[in-house]
Amino acid sequence: MKLLFAHDHVFYKYNKQYYSTGGLSKEMLERYSNIFEEVVVVSRQKEVESLENKLTLASTDRVTFIRVPDFKSARTYIKIAEAKTIVKKAVKNSDVVIARLPSSIGDLVVDAAIKNSKPYLIEVVACPWDAYWNHSIKGKLLAPFMYFSLKWKVIKSPYTIYVTNNFLQRRYPTKGKSTNCSNVALTEFDDQVLARRLGRIEGMPNNSKLTIGTTAAVNVKYKGQQYIIEALGQLKKQGIDNFEYQLVGGGEQKYLTKVAEKYDVVNQVKFIGVMPHNKVFEWLETVDLYVQPSRQEGLPRALIEAMSRGIPSFGARTAGIPELLDEKFIFSNTKDNIKQICTILKCFDKTVMKEQAIQNYNEALKYDKQIIEKRRYDFLEQLRNEIDVL
Repeated sequence: MKLLFAHDHVFYKYNKQYYSTGGLSKEMLERYSNIFEEVVVVSRQKEVESLENKLTLASTDRVTFIRVPDFKSARTYIKIAEAKTIVKKAVKNSDVVIARLPSSIGDLVVDAAIKNSKPYLIEVVACPWDAYWNHSIKGKLLAPFMYFSLKWKVIKSPYTIYVTNNFLQRRYPTKGKSTNCSNVALTEFDDQVLARRLGRIEGMPNNSKLTIGTTAAVNVKYKGQQYIIEALGQLKKQGIDNFEYQLVGGGEQKYLTKVAEKYDVVNQVKFIGVMPHNKVFEWLETVDLYVQPSRQEGLPRALIEAMSRGIPSFGARTAGIPELLDEKFIFSNTKDNIKQICTILKCFDKTVMKEQAIQNYNEALKYDKQIIEKRRYDFLEQLRNEIDVL
């Protein structure tokens, strides 16, 4: 049985092999090749002359790749006819379709699957309303259209996988069969990690400096680091300056630097830059608090990884973030968010930090890879078996 998998993800082609920035690696594509005899991936591609450290292998047995031209921008939109032709042919040559949405290529594939009466499954991995509304003025104009486009597709989808437990299900309900399978699946848990964290908290001197961490691109405003920086400025006015904010992530730092200068906390904000994923866990061991302040998410891997290290955490009321954290450690996406962030930061004494370390570690255990992948495998196998009967 041949599966067609569709997403806007960019694969990098080098020496007849395909590589990914990590979102769709060899391991992740084998989720599908373990069920279906042949997997064809339709996506964007880019040929490169050398490999960078950030790229991971995507090529694997029984998985092939078809390039779809970029047609997302006004400059490249003329290529949409070519993209539709490629997608139409790929759908006709497949037995079943899986589209990861929101994505432009995924939209084309779902439309073609419906027209050609092909069984299909939609993976809902993010909320386009949040993504577009918090992007720009142009994004606010597109947000309603993108929201209703996804809502219309998902409600009619015969099979749907959501990456959240509740949020995306409520916003984009389906009348078909569904399950929840986070794209976050952790492989290593060690109770000694929690024990070390509790020991670190207990050993902290009173009123010692607390290091706050966030891993996210620093040049994307909807990631929300500016709100934490502004809150530090408000706390400094109150005589509270024992926080340091460390930001791991790539991108131009100019905007956030200006925010730090505006609120007179330049000495409290430290840009770490890009960090290999295996080094992130080492850095997390040095962090006292973790925050996910973004206004657009699915279910944030970075937050779950921090929680798996027993780090007391807080975050914005965005997408799946409130599903992970204690309600008292969620701040709004309104003009009151700075005041709320300040209140949360001031409440982190040793007792609260130890309570949250334990609660967060136990919550992260739910994202054990074996548990999630078993649920995903069973759902995909059900899809395949029901197609076989048709």
